[in-house]
Amino acid sequence: MLSQPLYKTFQRYRTLRSHTIRTLPIAILMPHSACNCQCVMCDIWKGNRNLKQLTEEDIQNVLVTLKKLGTVQVVMSGGEALLNPNFFKFCEILKREKIEVTLLSTGVTLARNADRIYSWVHDVIISLDGDPETHDRIRNIPNAFAKLRDGVKALKEIDPNYKVTGRSVIHRLNYKVWPKLIETAQEMGLDQVSFLPADVSSHAFNREVLWAEPRQHEILIMQDELPELQKIIDEIILKYKNGSNNFIAESALKLQNIHDYYGAFYGLNDFPFKKCNAPWVSTVIEADGTVRPCFFHEAMGNIHSESLEHILNSDKSISWRKHLDMDENETCRKCVCYLNLPPGMNPIG
Repeated sequence: MLSQPLYKTFQRYRTLRSHTIRTLPIAILMPHSACNCQCVMCDIWKGNRNLKQLTEEDIQNVLVTLKKLGTVQVVMSGGEALLNPNFFKFCEILKREKIEVTLLSTGVTLARNADRIYSWVHDVIISLDGDPETHDRIRNIPNAFAKLRDGVKALKEIDPNYKVTGRSVIHRLNYKVWPKLIETAQEMGLDQVSFLPADVSSHAFNREVLWAEPRQHEILIMQDELPELQKIIDEIILKYKNGSNNFIAESALKLQNIHDYYGAFYGLNDFPFKKCNAPWVSTVIEADGTVRPCFFHEAMGNIHSESLEHILNSDKSISWRKHLDMDENETCRKCVCYLNLPPGMNPIG
């Protein structure tokens, strides 16, 4: 008889080969549709008046499938997940079933929730946009950085070893302060920081209408700015990617890919190659119950009308995964946020 870890690995291989989800290591939930920031590169906050949120009943219903498919990590995304008044109840329900919770947060309300976050959340990933001045300008709310800094400080005062990492979107409005961003992350006491380019071409982040070219170029790094971006990346790689320094999560190649991603918009190179298996190892459940194979692809169903398991393994979903060619699919080619979880790897470190 196979041990439990070997059985799960075997099931992950079967999923990749058959396109039927037999195990689901990760689920991304959006407990609340609204956001407490007004970021220039995101439209989520523009839908704040049209509030939607997951309920305890939704979590209990989804949990049936998560338990059956051996989910070990739930990532709470948004919007801002902490805006849901039942957020910590959700965490309690999941933790009772030995499912760890990772919180993606703007950081604005971390300080007031620090004790409960420490009790119920495995780790926190905060959004960081630059040095304090740049962060506040991009977040577009007063004292965004100060609140974020105080939140990280509060968590670290409870436990210096509690894992808090940063995630930064690099784009036209902050690429020049990228080195200062890294220094700011270190000064705040973050354990690690990661980077990705800005998505400007999908319906993600509450874009009911795709951005027109002028709006895209407010965020896209311009062609004549790419040499400066390259110089900055070279300096970062030289300073941070030698030896055992892993404060920056990405490899030197993935940092270079940020330059090449923007270069592809001007025909200077192809979009960087991405090895991704997100639709086979994870799912996204939005605040209104919509289920997607990842943040960027079209919906496959809704948990308010059918079970999560049925949505994941419907004929439509299986066929979609079977015929998805990531090298040719336009959404995949331009994707900025991808996941590759090999069968033997646990998402929780």
